Amino acid sequence: MSSLNLDDFTDLIERPDGGVRRDAEEHRARLDVPPGSLGRLDDLSEWLAAAQSAVPVRPVERPRVVLFAGDHGVAQLDVSSRAAGTAVELVRDVLEGGRPVSVLARRLGVPVRVVDMSLDCDPASLPEDVVRHRVRRGSGRIDVEDALTPEEAEAAFRAGMAVADEEADSGTDLVVLGDVSVGGTTAAGVLVAALCGTDASVVTGRGGLAIDDLAWMRKCAAIRDALRRARPVLGDQLRLLATVGGADLTAMTGFLLQSAVRKLPVLLDGVVTAACALVAQRVAFRAPDWWLASHMSGEPGQAKALDRMALEPLLPQGVRVGEGAGALLALPLVQAASALAAELPVREGVGKGE
Repeated sequence: MSSLNLDDFTDLIERPDGGVRRDAEEHRARLDVPPGSLGRLDDLSEWLAAAQSAVPVRPVERPRVVLFAGDHGVAQLDVSSRAAGTAVELVRDVLEGGRPVSVLARRLGVPVRVVDMSLDCDPASLPEDVVRHRVRRGSGRIDVEDALTPEEAEAAFRAGMAVADEEADSGTDLVVLGDVSVGGTTAAGVLVAALCGTDASVVTGRGGLAIDDLAWMRKCAAIRDALRRARPVLGDQLRLLATVGGADLTAMTGFLLQSAVRKLPVLLDGVVTAACALVAQRVAFRAPDWWLASHMSGEPGQAKALDRMALEPLLPQGVRVGEGAGALLALPLVQAASALAAELPVREGVGKGE
């Protein structure tokens, strides 16, 4: 029997400090720039102050990109523009600096961490720090079989928790969360459809490298078939992830929950991170208070998940490439909000409580 009890997260996760948020609002009212004139930046700085339990808010100085990587067996059905089992090529490009996330991270001075959970390749072909949490080679074909065994699902979930602890312990003050996968958006679509009680066609998107109409129909059929397997296990979130998720999505869910436990804010990227966040919300209803939706990717599954969690995207960029690239675009906005709140002068003659 598993020793992992997801119900514990309900007690472990607290909301960001409401009292601190009220103090941040009072501090904002005393700044030299009139309240409301900075638009949503004020809300962002107050949210971050509550997450940090600090007034004035501390500038975000040690962000980090964390990408969970894996291959999905459902990609064998030609539901993606990339061949099944080729996510390792994307990972190598990220590590070598040739992907959008690499370029943006380099420009912004943000380190990138890749965590291989289930890439379909020889682990010896990648650096040890990338593969040390791997659970298996590829995830099962979710339309006809489980993505993971129960033991693999628990191992992946615990790996995600461990990565969250490592980041919190190292001083990371905000995580930009993303995925590197082939077939991941199909698994994400199943999770969103299952948890929102909707049909496959409502959540089926075109993916990062847009697929044609025939591939979209194959993807929709795969989500439909996997959805039939998902519905009977909706009451058990770990079993749901084992049935139709995959090692990377399971690890990401564990990461999101443990980040909330550790009071580590997270910027969500696209449909895959949104789907994992939706699963995590089912586990602990307060967890979404620690996350920001970075941008609207245009994927219908992402829009459905964010709406269910009442998370409003910061940017409408339509970036579907994944890998945390869209979330990185929102990072300067969060940093700007914290810097303005921390560094703008207080109006002369205005003291605390006035």
